[in-house]
Amino acid sequence: MFMGEYRHSIDAKGRIIIPAKFRENLGDTFVLTRGLDQCLFGYPMDEWKTIEEKIKSLPLTKKDARAFSRFFFSGATECEIDKQGRVNIPSTLIQYAKLEKECVVLGVSNRIEIWSKEIWEEYFNDSEQSFSEIAENLIDFHL
Repeated sequence: MFMGEYRHSIDAKGRIIIPAKFRENLGDTFVLTRGLDQCLFGYPMDEWKTIEEKIKSLPLTKKDARAFSRFFFSGATECEIDKQGRVNIPSTLIQYAKLEKECVVLGVSNRIEIWSKEIWEEYFNDSEQSFSEIAENLIDFHL
């Protein structure tokens, strides 16, 4: 399980440090892809296989299912963590998430997320305002 928020910089070669607490659960190789809300999602290989099966089971006859599948899989890439704990992010994913110097790496249950610091702060501030309302609207949500 992944949890927590960490701040790291992306270097000129597109590399970012993956927090040490996340590396063990990610393994040496993991899948990084476009996520929702303009961030990147990173999945351990076993979790990726589960996600892949769920998406493959979406009905091919539905336009939204095809669009989501294309969006999600076309951005996916296997990444390796180097000896310094860094991962090289492909330029297409850097552009999608608008990653510049400062980034935020989050642990979100079964995945990690990589955000531009500016986009994360804007998203967090907007969500923080309505967190109670969001929680009330979730069906069967219990803490």
